[in-house]
Amino acid sequence: MRLVSFRHPGYGEQVGIWIAEEHVLSLAAVALSAYRRGQIGHTEWRLRLAQNRMEFWLRDSRRLLETAQEALELWQADPELTGELLFPLRSVRLLPPVPRPPAFRDFYAFEAHVRAARARRGLQVPPEWYEIPVFYFSNHEAICGPGDAIVRPPYTRALDYELELGAVLGWPLQNASPEEAEGAILGFTILNDWSARDLQRREMAVGLGPSKSKDFATSIGPCLVTADALRDRRRGRGRYDLLMRAYVNGRLLSEGNAADMHYDFGELLSWASQAVRLSPGTLIGSGTVGSGCLLELGAPETLPWLQPGDEVVLEIERLGRLQNRIVDSPA
Repeated sequence: MRLVSFRHPGYGEQVGIWIAEEHVLSLAAVALSAYRRGQIGHTEWRLRLAQNRMEFWLRDSRRLLETAQEALELWQADPELTGELLFPLRSVRLLPPVPRPPAFRDFYAFEAHVRAARARRGLQVPPEWYEIPVFYFSNHEAICGPGDAIVRPPYTRALDYELELGAVLGWPLQNASPEEAEGAILGFTILNDWSARDLQRREMAVGLGPSKSKDFATSIGPCLVTADALRDRRRGRGRYDLLMRAYVNGRLLSEGNAADMHYDFGELLSWASQAVRLSPGTLIGSGTVGSGCLLELGAPETLPWLQPGDEVVLEIERLGRLQNRIVDSPA
């Protein structure tokens, strides 16, 4: 199932299901159907419509999945019952599937990326990388969605994309085993960890970071594909066989596979949960797939850094296509 957050001119922000390729169905269709059958009153119907936000549903992810399935079955059985809340995709604006995650941890799980990125600085992979899955905290208040313009910060002239697989927690975790941690994943999305490489070099030289070089934007979307929908692509615990690609201005630059992660998502989340509570809605990044950024590909010697006007498209099998365009910061 493909869950989306979107904004409609008449109904505001909503959560729904992406149906076929051209429509989204609001989960409020279930409440609308109940209202029309006389099972709930008008006040309750309007309340449920107003509460159709992802942060509300994440209080009870099991109910979210059950309601999404019920909405889908309603549409399949009698489109007239849901027609008012079935919208052409062109009539809504897709938002990040989780517009306001409570936290965002980004890991460093692909050995090919670690090896290539560190080689650019004349460094080897440290032995500690093979001992623990490291991550940094990024800005959960700077989440962008599909089609959003990405403002190039005024402090960088070395803007880069990073092709990653993102996971969203559906249930709380604390001191979890890898198996328990994998079971708490609600779904997966495409993630672009935008990076200011010139500032990142300076931060890393100090020995603390990355921080401000990754603080300004992270894109996720276009949807959240539930974990059960990817069961046929699962290759052992927490690892998925999904082709990943990145394009700049229509040119294919990066290609890899999510199955190449050294650490699987169960291990990532288990480690993150030790001695702390992870809340539902927490966003987890895999780290960049091998070849998944301009830095690895030799920029700026072989390729230019991203410039205003450039279009970046990330694709992951079964998850869709995440497109953003770069714009310059206001004068």
